[in-house]
Amino acid sequence: MATFLYRIGHFAYRRAWTVIAAWIVVLAALLGGGLALGGQLAESYVIPGTESQETIDMLGAVFPQVSGASVEAVFHAPDGASVEDAPYKDAIEQTIAAIEDVPGVAAAVSPFSEYAANAVSDDAQTAIARVQMDGASTDVTQATLDAVTASAAIGEDAGLTVAFGGQVFQDTTFGLTIVEVFGVLFAAVVLVITFGSLLAAGMPLLMALVGVGVAAGGILGAAAFTNVSSTAPMLAVMLGLAVGIDYSLFILSRHRQQLARGVEPAESAATAVATAGGAVVFAGITVIIALLGLLVVGIPFLSTMGIAAAFAVLVAVLVAVTLLPAMLGLIKGRMTPKPGSRAHRRALADDDAKPTLGRRWVNTVLKAPIVAVVLVVGVLGTLAVPALSLDLNLPTGAAEPAGSTQRAAYELVEEGFGPGANGPLIVVVDITQTTDIFTDLDAIRAELEHLDGVSYVAQGLPNETVDTAIIQVIPTTAPDDPATKTLVQAIRDLAPSIDADLGTPIRVTGQTAVTIDISNRLSNALVPFALIVVGLSIVLLMMVFRSLFVPIKAALGFLLSAFAAIGATVAVFQWGWFADLLHIEHTGPILSFLPILLMAVLFGLAMDYEVFLVSGMREEFVRHGKPREAIVHGFQHSARVVTAAALIMFFVFFGFVPEGAGVIKGIAFALAIGVFFDAFLVRMTLVPAAMALAGKAAWYLPGWLGRLLPNVDVEGEGLRAHLGDLAWAKAQKGAITADAALLGLPGQAMGPLSFDIEAGSVVTVQAPAASRRVFAASLAGRLDPVGGRLQLLGSPLPSERSRALRRVGYIDVGAGQPRALEQTVGELLAERLELSAPWYRGAGSGSGQHEWVERVNAALRATGTSHRPLEADTSIASLSALGRATVLAAGVLAERPEVLIVDLGDALPVDARGRSIAQVLAALAPASTTIVLAAGDAVQAASGALIGARAAVALALPEPHDTGIDPGIDTDIDPDARNEAPAGAEARELAAEESVLEEGGVR
Repeated sequence: MATFLYRIGHFAYRRAWTVIAAWIVVLAALLGGGLALGGQLAESYVIPGTESQETIDMLGAVFPQVSGASVEAVFHAPDGASVEDAPYKDAIEQTIAAIEDVPGVAAAVSPFSEYAANAVSDDAQTAIARVQMDGASTDVTQATLDAVTASAAIGEDAGLTVAFGGQVFQDTTFGLTIVEVFGVLFAAVVLVITFGSLLAAGMPLLMALVGVGVAAGGILGAAAFTNVSSTAPMLAVMLGLAVGIDYSLFILSRHRQQLARGVEPAESAATAVATAGGAVVFAGITVIIALLGLLVVGIPFLSTMGIAAAFAVLVAVLVAVTLLPAMLGLIKGRMTPKPGSRAHRRALADDDAKPTLGRRWVNTVLKAPIVAVVLVVGVLGTLAVPALSLDLNLPTGAAEPAGSTQRAAYELVEEGFGPGANGPLIVVVDITQTTDIFTDLDAIRAELEHLDGVSYVAQGLPNETVDTAIIQVIPTTAPDDPATKTLVQAIRDLAPSIDADLGTPIRVTGQTAVTIDISNRLSNALVPFALIVVGLSIVLLMMVFRSLFVPIKAALGFLLSAFAAIGATVAVFQWGWFADLLHIEHTGPILSFLPILLMAVLFGLAMDYEVFLVSGMREEFVRHGKPREAIVHGFQHSARVVTAAALIMFFVFFGFVPEGAGVIKGIAFALAIGVFFDAFLVRMTLVPAAMALAGKAAWYLPGWLGRLLPNVDVEGEGLRAHLGDLAWAKAQKGAITADAALLGLPGQAMGPLSFDIEAGSVVTVQAPAASRRVFAASLAGRLDPVGGRLQLLGSPLPSERSRALRRVGYIDVGAGQPRALEQTVGELLAERLELSAPWYRGAGSGSGQHEWVERVNAALRATGTSHRPLEADTSIASLSALGRATVLAAGVLAERPEVLIVDLGDALPVDARGRSIAQVLAALAPASTTIVLAAGDAVQAASGALIGARAAVALALPEPHDTGIDPGIDTDIDPDARNEAPAGAEARELAAEESVLEEGGVR
């Protein structure tokens, strides 16, 4: 991965304007398109598979009048007056009539109607009119809502207070306030202090803003085609700002450090993207995986939030590894810290220099590591205690902003009818099996009235087809009160006995029941989701650090910080501690999806800090094997950037707390406090202390497990080896060079081989068939060298195998070619020309194939003997062995390889006139093409004619022998031990003498 990112960074730096222009186009297209499409955000708390949602879906078919979205119009008379007084009653009736005329309204029931139940308060000062909308809440347009609320003027002119409640009135606007901007300004201050440069500090902010713009545009565009809640873009913006700044900070910090040490700007930018960028990609992937893991919970609105946030993180990663190096390509060396500045001194400081704050902190921790472990565990464990009282629910009208119509309606209903009136339950009765409908409905009503927590039960109302009835139940407690959950469960527990006695199955639904079911589903999913996230973290960190202790310690630390953050959130938002200080107007149950969302996001951020702190420790430990020195060295060189990143995360998240929307406020607080706990208590205190206690055991990984896990090389060890090999390869003058190369498999290889072959030379190779195939596969980049060095045309193998594959042609003359025998000369040449033609040109047939037919004939004539000319329609099957070999060689040469490998088998093709393939290739292949002829003992004598005008190299390959390298061992890559990676499955098949040729005998 490091090598791949190095190439991306190098390309972006060299092609700065191209990359910048591409991002400008993407930003304009997504942001402009998203705004132009005009997608509307809408809250839709739907959870398939629960009793309440299935009942709502059923009502849509059998009782459509009550299945859609509903609105409550609340009327409140002045003190001392009654809504039943003539002027007020008339105004209410006129308002209801006006609402009924609004397009999108199915029905509006006056509080004075005989069909209205419990619609006028006991003191007659408050009345509720039920308004049924067409379709679900997500189908209600803003124009319909505006027309409904406009009708309030009729009642207000008469002296009434009028307010509207219901889910459709929840605030779904998307925007930032000045308070959120303060969070970004605090982040800017941290960046200036960290870098000591306005130019360097502004770069991460610019990258984050571009990423947020792209992500927000994409999400708004998606809202035009699917339901997207208002929480989704706000969460994406909040997370996109935080990770966007941090990811660019990590890469830019590494770049400036390298510049201060004298690294050339282009090389520094590419290396920073490869090393720090590798950790950024890893951290981003972990956050994305965790966010997409929300899909398994099976809740659509939560899945939408996860996808939106994951998209924002993905954009932040792409911006950091492409747009940032492109901007550095414009700035060139102006990012270099000024000599004598603090940034310059820090970059050049070594372990013996004046201790930094990070060095002093880690030394303090390591003086008594057991004390640090106990203190951190004790503090976070204590903070996690309130999590035991966690109560989950979705937001109600009480959480809406003060002064909003839905908040006013909620308070008026609570004051006039009691808290339970804001969350009525709907009991749906199946009356298909009863003959005495109203008697049975009255009996069910009586049973419901006897339940604890019931304030009022309305009479049963059958539908027009008399197969389903509904009974409204008003609880005594608020919708988000735990007692209401108990009442819902009590009704469900009563259902079996009612069904047994009356034959009338009942089910509970309504918005309150739906929110309770969502909360229960999320509560039940919390532990399994935590286990999935923890398991994922252990596997990913084992891949990165090749250790058992490091990932287990990291996962346990993550759980500590996560549950401490949940505990702190419960204390503030549920218990009300410091609520006034944080401008929290309503306390109560915690947002249902907050704990899972917190775990998903905090997991990725925690792994981010873990990688940056511990990777430096591992690098040092691999170098000298001293665990304590490795901890100190790795910590002091990473502490500053991790501290800056954590503070930036904290300020950006916390900026959404004081004035954020009701839903986002709790999420922002939990993330901010979670980042603080994890970065400063877990990663920067618990981690070095625990690793000091573990000693060398911290880096232990069983060999069998190491072989199963891929090596992701986040630290860039493979990149350093590649750069070393690349420098060696560029310094070679020959087209093909081997330096003590071992070719084959780790257990059985041939060599060491050392040779240097000039471009345009002819190499004659004598070897058994298996050795010839290994040699050819190694030169073509298909089989990794077991040891030593090997380069082809300036490309080191195996790190640049893709270039070798494009520049090497191969033909096995001795193999059978069943497909080629079915083709004509022209068809084979046309096929090869088409494969080699650039995408912007047409197929390489036509005049191209006729030109190659003439070149084949010219090569055959150059041998000095007459022959019958080949035609495009000549069948390959009708040709002699030499003719077929010549045409196949021409097909390979048509792809313009710079190296041509020809396996002649054990018998050199020679026709009756004494011409051989070697002689034909002398005239057919360009003079710059290096030709490798591999065969048995007769190859040198038979190819003498070809060697005449070219430089000649003769190689005799030995039989494979025991290398002493266990093919099953998967060790860490030592920067000084190159090309020792085990061969892949494809290479093993090649070494087992399976053909590397495609059908037709040509590659």
